[in-house]
Amino acid sequence: MVKWMVTSLLLTASACSVGPDYQKPDAPTATQFKELAGWKPATPADAVDRGSWWTIYKDPRLDDLEKQIDISNQTLKESEAAYRQSRAVVDQARASFFPVLAGNASAERSYVGPGASRAGAAATSGGATTAGFNRGGTAVNSFSTSLQGSWDLDVWGRIRRTVEGDVATAQASAADLASARLSAQATLATDYVQLRYQEQLKVLLETTAVDFKRSLEITQNQYNAGVAAKADVLSAQTQYLDAQAQAINAGVLRATLEHAIAVAVGKPPGDFAIGPGKLPDAVPVVPVGLASALLERRPDIAGAERRMAAANAQIGVAIAAYFPDITLTGSYGSQATQAAALFASPTSVWSVGGSVAETLLDFGSRSAQVEQARAAYDEAVATYRQTVLSGFQQVEDELSTLRILQDQAKVELEVVKSAQEAARLTLNQYKAGTVPYSSVITAQATALSDEQTALSITQQRLTASITLIQSIGGGWDETKLPGTDQVEDDTSFLHMIPITTDHPTSSDEPAKPADVK
Repeated sequence: MVKWMVTSLLLTASACSVGPDYQKPDAPTATQFKELAGWKPATPADAVDRGSWWTIYKDPRLDDLEKQIDISNQTLKESEAAYRQSRAVVDQARASFFPVLAGNASAERSYVGPGASRAGAAATSGGATTAGFNRGGTAVNSFSTSLQGSWDLDVWGRIRRTVEGDVATAQASAADLASARLSAQATLATDYVQLRYQEQLKVLLETTAVDFKRSLEITQNQYNAGVAAKADVLSAQTQYLDAQAQAINAGVLRATLEHAIAVAVGKPPGDFAIGPGKLPDAVPVVPVGLASALLERRPDIAGAERRMAAANAQIGVAIAAYFPDITLTGSYGSQATQAAALFASPTSVWSVGGSVAETLLDFGSRSAQVEQARAAYDEAVATYRQTVLSGFQQVEDELSTLRILQDQAKVELEVVKSAQEAARLTLNQYKAGTVPYSSVITAQATALSDEQTALSITQQRLTASITLIQSIGGGWDETKLPGTDQVEDDTSFLHMIPITTDHPTSSDEPAKPADVK
């Protein structure tokens, strides 16, 4: 029996895992970004810290808000908890490599009544009394202990494939965490830029309203002097009030964006406020690098690739079901009427054995499971390739947006200058009585519209800059994906992304990242 056990252990150690070994499939990649050809960003940021990418906008308030993402963003905490769950699944799977031991102990005291025979009492107590009639009754003690063990030998690699798949799934979950982090950072930066845009739009409208009020006063004076019609006064008043209404309306979206930023940094909107500020003067653009490097820099692509590996491992798990399940079992026990005699040789019982279990007929169930696993792998491959294509599309979209908007911004600047000059000249002509007031209304409305367009282009360029950084992975690359050893040790990876946990830990648990409130 011992020889058979040793042979089984050697067989387990030398066994290979059934199913296909994972090899990363090819993905459609470009040799270069088409929209980058011939374009030089107006304000390149070559030396930016890719980890804190938002610092290129040189806004201390934005820097402070972005740092709070790791501390208080609840969506990020949700993704971090999902990663820890996937780690626990790996630990559960790894435990299957080892034997399962179970033990129990019992102590019992029973009473044999005066009508029972001593032979019955002797049988009950394990031979502690002699045969005969028991007139006074007897109290009998019984003690027992047992230890059972079983070991499922992973001869065909079912457990190994399961662990392989669970590790890949945990790595994909880590990539999801990085994606959620980057998305939260980019969303906050975008909301912040839009908030500053609304502030500057309100300032523009308020300044314009002051100018329109001055025009209204001029028209009113002209009307009082009898050289202007009442309709001119009403037109000037309408234009002034409309600018005021637009300025007030700009505050609506500004408040909404402030509330969204509060939630992003994990604070109630009622306890959060952002002081006034302005849009960055320049629109920096981070170099996108080589197109082929995109596969290594986007966490969503890395996550899709790891899910392919996990799906591939499940094929091996399904194939392993075709082979017999080999299990070693053993037990040791003892029973006595005195606790001190439990481990004496006469009272002990032990056994060692093994079993082989094999499904002989399942009417195609295992074949269907293998086919399902292969189809799931094909699905994961298609998802991976689509994620790659979408990544290239996003980068190309933002590159073209930035290039076109940069050219538009140059032209729009000249348009604004011309429109402002035209409005000034038209107002002077009206004062001189050479043009009707409708010409003033038209010139001023055109100037305001062009100024709003110029401001909107700046906001769009900044937003596209943020989206481009997100599209190329921010400061992330696949070297930050946790390896197998880091999946086993959660703190070695989680310290790279300092998400806090809200539950207390006992002194017996591994230390979690510090909870910063």
